[in-house]
Amino acid sequence: MSQVLKIYKRSENATTPTKGSALAAGYDLYSSEKSLVPARGQAMVATDISVIVPVGTYGRVAPRSGLAVKHGISTGAGVVDADYRGEVKVVLFNHSEKDFEINKGDRIAQLVLEQIVNADIEEITEAELDTTERGAGGFGSTGK
Repeated sequence: MSQVLKIYKRSENATTPTKGSALAAGYDLYSSEKSLVPARGQAMVATDISVIVPVGTYGRVAPRSGLAVKHGISTGAGVVDADYRGEVKVVLFNHSEKDFEINKGDRIAQLVLEQIVNADIEEITEAELDTTERGAGGFGSTGK
């Protein structure tokens, strides 16, 4: 059975998401307006689309590798829950020293569909925590 990502175009400025190749993980998201991400700043960019993701999934808004490598642009706040019906907007961060211009129709991020695991929560005691090789080692604790 084929799963379907349903797209509602909220205006004539919206572009239906596309895949760059048959095996691409994400669907490219397009800006519906001209925008500017200031140097060392951030901006919320409109797509003018709403989505219904397949049952058992959510959409993760992820950066496009080319924007990250060439322009220092990354994404933030990137979860589209299965029950969200508002406009998908993209938070972009500019890590460079130059303003970054976005034109209507530019690919600004990608939407990756990921499976959801809905687990029950069970509180345990400290004694029930498994002992592992890593233990409580945090950031950078596994690197040499």
